[in-house]
Amino acid sequence: MSLFGDGLEAAVQKSFTRPAPKSAPAQMRYLVKQLKGTRAVAQLLRISQRTVERYVKDQIKKPRPDLAARLEREVKRRWQPQIRARARQRAATTGGIVIDTRARLGYTAPIGSTDDSRIRHLTIALPPQHAARLFDAQQAGAGDQQLQQIVAEGLKEVYFQDGGRRAGSLEEIRFTDIEHLEFEL
Repeated sequence: MSLFGDGLEAAVQKSFTRPAPKSAPAQMRYLVKQLKGTRAVAQLLRISQRTVERYVKDQIKKPRPDLAARLEREVKRRWQPQIRARARQRAATTGGIVIDTRARLGYTAPIGSTDDSRIRHLTIALPPQHAARLFDAQQAGAGDQQLQQIVAEGLKEVYFQDGGRRAGSLEEIRFTDIEHLEFEL
């Protein structure tokens, strides 16, 4: 499970204009239409082509829990790609992204400052350039460590340095022990 990647996906999915198909047969028909055939869907879901055909014809209605999870994940990954792209574009150019987190935050600073990390609950609006970096890194296949570093840099600039008005000598932000993390576009 990817905390940052899944959180970004959940934020983008909130922008959907229509709900994704709920029943297994409807989800299967959607995937067959998207992948242009039952063989491709069968390979994707690691089931037989005949099983896919039975779902499409409503002969099977309730999948096993593991198949239901894979089916739902694949449908949501492909659902409304233009709406998804538009939401990412809007966040990366004009809207920015809001991060709600409860985590241990601290920083490295010159000697004499109180740089002890402590648990903080923050709800911070990051500017569009940080949202663009997050989405670009996610599209490039960045892992949670890289996404966490991008968020930490955004928190450094917005929360600790207040856009350059204070704490200009901060060197590095420690963003660890994440208890809660949620993104909003």
